[in-house]
Amino acid sequence: MAVPKKRVTSARRDKRRSHLAIKPVNPVLCSHCKQPKVAHRVCGNCGHYAGMEVSTPEE
Repeated sequence: MAVPKKRVTSARRDKRRSHLAIKPVNPVLCSHCKQPKVAHRVCGNCGHYAGMEVSTPEE
């Protein structure tokens, strides 16, 4: 069983975890109403997804 002989410093630990940070979501424009939306999701403004009306938006 592998057990570390020395304590891992916080700097070394944090360098190892540097790529695990949450990245912001880049919005894309809806093809129907041209409003920003999250990619691969139904547009909250018009209710379209992949060129089809999936749901009616609630007003």
